[in-house]
Amino acid sequence: MLEFLPPNWLPALVVFLAVGLGVVSLAFLGESLREVRRRRDFRRQLEAVTGKDEVAGDGGLTTTILRERDNDTGFDSVLTALPQFRDLKLLLEQADLPWTPGTFVMISFGLAAALSASAFILSQRLLPTALAGVAGFMFPYMYVRRLRTRRIRRFEEQFPEAIDLLGRSIRAGHAFPTGLKVVSEESPDPMGTEFRQIFDEQKFGLPLEESLLGLADRVDLVDVRIFITAILIQREVGGNLAEILDKIAYTIRERFTLQRQIRVYTAQGRLTGYILAALPILLGMAITALNPTYMAILFEDPMGKFLIALAAILQFVGFLLIRRIIDIEI
Repeated sequence: MLEFLPPNWLPALVVFLAVGLGVVSLAFLGESLREVRRRRDFRRQLEAVTGKDEVAGDGGLTTTILRERDNDTGFDSVLTALPQFRDLKLLLEQADLPWTPGTFVMISFGLAAALSASAFILSQRLLPTALAGVAGFMFPYMYVRRLRTRRIRRFEEQFPEAIDLLGRSIRAGHAFPTGLKVVSEESPDPMGTEFRQIFDEQKFGLPLEESLLGLADRVDLVDVRIFITAILIQREVGGNLAEILDKIAYTIRERFTLQRQIRVYTAQGRLTGYILAALPILLGMAITALNPTYMAILFEDPMGKFLIALAAILQFVGFLLIRRIIDIEI
């Protein structure tokens, strides 16, 4: 089996592991040291106010109320000052990752350096090296975007139940902050985590409007903004908050029903897109396995390499267009 691999695959693998894992390890080591320093400084501040006995039994409160929006230092402060990296910290927060922008950038450059060095050892050419470096640099960003999307989808699925729970708590005679606490204790992650942060911010004196707007920044959903707007308007003009929450939950559930119906109607389009994207690749692999000499000219001739690159680009563009057509927002 190893005879089909390039002769210099082992040095490339060693370089990838040494460079990539080395940089990633240094990034996470710096993150751990920074977290230890933050916890120590935070405990000292609490000890000056409440005393050591209360701080020792905070039950992990330091991790739920400690916010870093305006206290970046060093490399992180430089990154957040750049317009290109201004939203990077919010992206990491939305993905529920404890990374700083500096750690994220170190991981991205580390993977880019590792993949580009390995590609250069394997191919000795500039274009594969550059493509591998770009792929390594973009992989952490795509990974974080994927985590954020999955987390927001879970939040969206849990949101109607959380609104119902909040409404029942208000009907039972509890105050709105107490209802937030009930939702944070009874709901799974990420719903419980987000409402727990709102409750903790309320408990430590942050205005309700700022806490709710912080939730809107972390969870970029139209339903969340409608929920926050309704609460803020009710606090200004009055009204039955429990009834308002019931109507919001009903509207969200009806929208979910319509989305599922649209997903059923567009199932054929999605399947067509997947088949059209995978068919040329699978067919080429099958022909290569049955008759390697027939396909060898496609990989050896310069025109063949150009056609492969052009076909890959067109396949990707076509797949994105099909996804765009069937992606109906309501």
